[in-house]
Amino acid sequence: MRRLFGNVLMRKCVNALVFLLLPMVVTAQVKIPKEANRFTYWQFEYGEKTDTTVITVERNPDGSIVILTPKPEGTLIPGYAQTVTSADYAADSITVSAYYDDSAYYYRTGFSRSDLEWKMEGGKWKTSVNSNTLVFEMDEKSPVDATPLPHYGLKKGVLLTYSRNGQLLLKLAKAEKAKKVESGKWKVESGRRVSPRELDRIMKERLVVTTRIFDNVQLHWGAQNAHVSDSIPFDTVLHYAGGTLALKRLHLPMLPEHYQHFLELHQRSNGDAYDRTGSVFVIPGFNNSLEPTFFDGINGHPDSLPIFIDRNGERYQGIRSGISHLKKYRISSFVYDPPVELMRFFTPFGVGHFNERMAGFGIDWADETYYRQEVSDLAPLLQGDVLIGVWIGNYDAGGHIVSLDLKSYPNDYTVPDSSGNKPLIRSLFNTCNVLEMAGQNYGKLFATDSLSTFGGVWIPKGAKRVLLRYISTGHGGWGEGDEFVPKTNTILIDGKPAFTYTPWRQDCGCYRDLNPVSGNFWNGLSSSDFSRSGWCPGTATQPVYFDLTPWSDGKEHTITVAIPQGKPIEGMFSHWAVSGALVIEY
Repeated sequence: MRRLFGNVLMRKCVNALVFLLLPMVVTAQVKIPKEANRFTYWQFEYGEKTDTTVITVERNPDGSIVILTPKPEGTLIPGYAQTVTSADYAADSITVSAYYDDSAYYYRTGFSRSDLEWKMEGGKWKTSVNSNTLVFEMDEKSPVDATPLPHYGLKKGVLLTYSRNGQLLLKLAKAEKAKKVESGKWKVESGRRVSPRELDRIMKERLVVTTRIFDNVQLHWGAQNAHVSDSIPFDTVLHYAGGTLALKRLHLPMLPEHYQHFLELHQRSNGDAYDRTGSVFVIPGFNNSLEPTFFDGINGHPDSLPIFIDRNGERYQGIRSGISHLKKYRISSFVYDPPVELMRFFTPFGVGHFNERMAGFGIDWADETYYRQEVSDLAPLLQGDVLIGVWIGNYDAGGHIVSLDLKSYPNDYTVPDSSGNKPLIRSLFNTCNVLEMAGQNYGKLFATDSLSTFGGVWIPKGAKRVLLRYISTGHGGWGEGDEFVPKTNTILIDGKPAFTYTPWRQDCGCYRDLNPVSGNFWNGLSSSDFSRSGWCPGTATQPVYFDLTPWSDGKEHTITVAIPQGKPIEGMFSHWAVSGALVIEY
């Protein structure tokens, strides 16, 4: 509810005050004086029982009207615009203006909506727009004309009610002759003239907070590794792991909790023809020099990270958290945190670079791969001083070109006076070896071992909700490898099975236009069509969530992942890239 409509409680308080100044809204028709020049409407979100805001229509002496939506109370978010709509019945025209502190825009259009088919039923006008049934109840005997919805046509009379699909959305609350009106202070047709769609785009874009993180960065094999001897510089792209990994430190804005956050990644081949594993991640604790972080392994060598040794004696660097506990105060001090994965993605077979070579194949190849994923659950990690990385595993000299944006969308026009407790994010494990080209091992340990958190994970007592955010993909690219064989992932809590999940994608054939140089077989199938263990070439793997709220008892718990990994064959091996983080809401 908070996401969809923002700070509804605040709006209710404002509306309650307005309600005291209005007569009780009843089903009886409001009497409209002959000299009425102000019409007040209730606007609803879920019918009459949920009031949201007030819309005012003011009538000028020449018969034209101005529609005003009150400016929200409180501190406004960046990009808010005061909008004013005026309608001229005589000229059948509408002017919409948007006023910013630094600029103004408007458009003017004739708008009789002759494209709509209207019919009168039961004394009400009815039409249909985009499969929605709209019903307008008009007082056509009114001596004046007024409507808060001129875009549907300037009908004679005053709008009494408006409903969509049987749900009441607008109702006239009061019609009066006011001594003083507000519409006169707004100068219509001021600022730069634009088209209706352009104004809509401008208003939305100014509300969205966009941060360009990486801009056409090349991820390939052969670049010289950066080395930072002191503090990590801001707004500078640093390349590691032979050039396959890029890092950037930046300062992200502190936004209200009602914002939703999305990653947008654009990728195209710059010479590499294969489907590759990619990851976007943040490094927690990197600016704390007292404890080791994943950046130490990046800037130095993976062997400097905490090591896990499986039963076969293989070493795995930096894949799980290490925790020391201050039991007296019931808090945990994280000695080491693996990177928190924001997005797991997979490149397709050569999109972009090989399109021309495969022209005439009968498929209109895409220019690039576009990935978009919501990361609002990890918002506490996406504000302030942040170190973000993007990686694509490859040994190609051309590699891949990527651009990455973080876009934040508001769900309310105001900034809350105070916020509640922010979610706590605890990184647990990550076997996605983003330092593969620097020597970090693949996640092969599941053949002989399970993956457990080091020591107990303390889950605070009384948490409102505790979720394990889990990403898992299987790899082993031959017929019986784990890439092509479904395998059940079991999550154990304190050694007892609690959840099972089988990552599997059967829709890979939908992305054929992203894979120009995928292998093609005699029967018409392409290798990119085959179902896979939680991924497809050209897609992002979505996280799944396991509810650990029943374990929020203020005690320490061991979280374990077990996967029946397949056996190696003739030098080939299967492995699993799994990452997990706790999202604790208070």
